[in-house]
Amino acid sequence: MAPVTDDDQKQRMAQLEAKLAAARKAQEPKPRADEHYSMANQAWRMVIELVAGLGIGFGIGFGLDHLFGTLPIFMVLFVLLGLVAGVRVMLRTAQEIQEQKLAEQADENAKAQD
Repeated sequence: MAPVTDDDQKQRMAQLEAKLAAARKAQEPKPRADEHYSMANQAWRMVIELVAGLGIGFGIGFGLDHLFGTLPIFMVLFVLLGLVAGVRVMLRTAQEIQEQKLAEQADENAKAQD
């Protein structure tokens, strides 16, 4: 049996690494086609966030008013808090959309400069 040299080991290691890289690339998930949401989908998301905040606030307020037997003071208070929470979530979503658009523009500018 012939002795194994360093060059043989390096060559075998390089071949193994090439095979591993090819296998990893084959197993890599494909980019999803639906990752880029349309503006209508984003608008509906924002509307649903606002309505969910209002609904949750209404439910909590109504439940507390029913539990304590009070006038609808808790319902009004929690509906307003739900409105504020819904608007904050909508603003955060709008900021995410804006950051995403700016990142896409920066990528396009970088590709154009190359």
